Amino acid sequence: MLKIRHVFIALAMLMPLTAAATVQVSIGIGLPHASIGINLPAYPQLVRVPGYPVYYAPGLTANFFFYDSMFWVYQDDNWYASSWYNGPWGIVGPEYVPVFVLRIPVRYYRQPPPYFRGWRSDAPPRWGDHWGRDWQQKRHGWDKWNRNAAPPPAPLPAYQRQYSGDRYPRQAEQQQELQQRNYRYQPRDPAVRQHYQERAVQRAPAQQERPGRPDVQERRQPPQPALDPRGRDQQMPRTQGREERQQVQDATREPKRKGQGQEQERGRGRNE
Repeated sequence: MLKIRHVFIALAMLMPLTAAATVQVSIGIGLPHASIGINLPAYPQLVRVPGYPVYYAPGLTANFFFYDSMFWVYQDDNWYASSWYNGPWGIVGPEYVPVFVLRIPVRYYRQPPPYFRGWRSDAPPRWGDHWGRDWQQKRHGWDKWNRNAAPPPAPLPAYQRQYSGDRYPRQAEQQQELQQRNYRYQPRDPAVRQHYQERAVQRAPAQQERPGRPDVQERRQPPQPALDPRGRDQQMPRTQGREERQQVQDATREPKRKGQGQEQERGRGRNE
């Protein structure tokens, strides 16, 4: 009986660990593309927040949302965004988070931070208290809107369900290609459009130089005259060439004249 009791105690200790392993969430931040450790084995179940153009993931122990064609995660006092459900994630500054993401009520945060305690569950977090007066001034009016005029939610990227486990695309270029092929929705929120543009610039390959275009250090130089084996220019002006040839001829004639003069003087001496 004692052994059986020990077995039951061991099983009771292991059960919470087994339940926690079904949703694998770990923390490991790396920049510029943050790996926040939300390792999802498959596309998560998403449920719309009533009255908001936002979805949340009730089955995850993470603050995981979908808004206007992008996934949003609040982890360790930072917001992250990605166009795919399992990243890679890009960090988003508090002043650039879309207002409808900021307006998500507290009750839909599946892993709320400690400072959320005491806040109304049906109201958005008190971001002004958390991020300070400067942020509140920059984002003035973020918590005031006509609830009857909320925009419709963006369609869910259901095509990503078929990319799970080893099939999940890890390269940003591959993700972008699949999204353009399967997801026609264009973001309407100005902040989300800005994120899209920034990610498009980051994903674009570095511009290569055009073929045949000289480099800055290899700019074309003016054509230089070629040299013949004797070191003289082959493309010298004609007048200069004639002058030099005349000088050479004069130089060759001078010794002959001197020799003829000496012979004449010798002849005169003999005759005298």
